[in-house]
Amino acid sequence: MTETIFMVHGMWAGAWCFDKYIPYFRERGYDCVAVDLLHHDVDPKAPPPPELGTTGLEAYVDDLEAKIKKLPKPPIILGHSMGGLLTQKLAARGLGKAIILLTPASPAGIMALRWSVILSFREALLRWGFWRTPFLASFDTMVYSVLHQTPEEEQRLYYDRMVHESGRAIFEIGFWLLDSKKGAAVDETKVTAPMLVVGAGNDRITPASVARKVAEKYDHVSEYHEFPEMSHNVIGEPGWEQVAGYVCDWLRGKGM
Repeated sequence: MTETIFMVHGMWAGAWCFDKYIPYFRERGYDCVAVDLLHHDVDPKAPPPPELGTTGLEAYVDDLEAKIKKLPKPPIILGHSMGGLLTQKLAARGLGKAIILLTPASPAGIMALRWSVILSFREALLRWGFWRTPFLASFDTMVYSVLHQTPEEEQRLYYDRMVHESGRAIFEIGFWLLDSKKGAAVDETKVTAPMLVVGAGNDRITPASVARKVAEKYDHVSEYHEFPEMSHNVIGEPGWEQVAGYVCDWLRGKGM
């Protein structure tokens, strides 16, 4: 039976961000399922769902698990950015026959704050109560943090499709020491599927040093590879084919 790749997007995005990956992997014989996170399947121009602001990571994972369990067999789970953290949590629930983490957000226990990360989230951090309200970064901040190596003519197209993100999720990731619910926690001993972690040398919002620490957390199952010239948008900026090709070769090497 054909292997299925279940794709999980990151902050502010939607299933659309895998528009380049889906045909690439389908041409190589994989079924691809890309889904919108809870409360992300909305019109970018419309007001965000009010409940989004207090939606935590566990709620995202519960919704994703329900969708995965509707598939005919366990899929390969591929997560980008915050989707990479959600994928780690899915892996700890025993879901996924293989795990792909692309420039992943880090779980509780890994200190990810760097100056570039602070600049990427400064607009949220300067707003009192950000942890309970929806948040969308400005175009300039999104270019700085995520799209700085995406061609200028595509940057606005990306931004115009982006939606608000959960302030609660941002808090759980960035301030895990203060989070009594431990929303970003992952028990690495429960992760048993083979895992590939991909870092990018020019990543500002999840620096490669953080991706390396994520791989170290799961060193009993993980392999790490870094693309020194890439930035955070490894699924869409020039050079994305190299990343997708490496993922495909890694999966083939695992017999998938």
